Amino acid sequence: MKKFSLSLLVTAAISVGMSQESEGYVNPNSVRGVHSSDIMYKKSVLRQLDLREKQNKSLFSRNKEITRIIIDAVKEGKLKIYATDSLDKGRSLTKEEFLENIKIPNQEAEMTEEEKQFQQANAANAASDPFATGTPEVAAGPAFFEPKDLFLLQITEDFLFDKQRSRAYWDIQAIQIIVPSELNQKVDLPAGTFKYKDLVEVFKKDPRALWFNPENDQEHRNMADAFDLRLFSSYLVKVSNPDDAYLADIYNTNEKEGLLASYWKANEMMEYEHNLWEF
Repeated sequence: MKKFSLSLLVTAAISVGMSQESEGYVNPNSVRGVHSSDIMYKKSVLRQLDLREKQNKSLFSRNKEITRIIIDAVKEGKLKIYATDSLDKGRSLTKEEFLENIKIPNQEAEMTEEEKQFQQANAANAASDPFATGTPEVAAGPAFFEPKDLFLLQITEDFLFDKQRSRAYWDIQAIQIIVPSELNQKVDLPAGTFKYKDLVEVFKKDPRALWFNPENDQEHRNMADAFDLRLFSSYLVKVSNPDDAYLADIYNTNEKEGLLASYWKANEMMEYEHNLWEF
């Protein structure tokens, strides 16, 4: 009878433990996940990052641009591409769809002088000898924007406070490449979104993925470390709200007020973090 009662107690304890575990979760898209039961405060934000800014040029050094690293990884099949920052909950894109998004509109790549000479030689050869064979004509393919042209990134991240460790985190979820309006003469257009967790793996394995330290060549860092250390400049474009509205739409009295709203919200979140340490 005692053995039976002990068995029931053990079973009950295991069931309670499993029940408690199922009440929470760890975000699968986080590089360093925090259990939901340990999150005291959380706010989702959207940031825009202009790689032309002085502080961001370290992520945009010649032939080592972050956009080049990402595009090359896509071409090699190392990255899954998403349509939006909904990631696995939304639609994914094929490599072809992504490349189509960064194609220069209404423009085909020009043939090189060497390719033109090949075509002229083949044409002349075919005219003099109908049985002659030669190198096939090289068709001009689509022209794509260069990585250095794609200077806009959009970062989706969560600002959260972990009560277990008593510290705040910026938890990056996704990075999106934007085709700037300057290139298509219309509006900023998303080319593709990438799970930050996947990007970290790409950055760590690619020796080109360097945050270039302009002051000390011995202190270049991996791009993943640079994001961890917040070695970039950006501004808020949206903070989670019931209408899912952008700051520019909420504070649309004038352009200046919309720009200032980004700084107000950033300072507001910094002040909240500071006040947490007062208690």
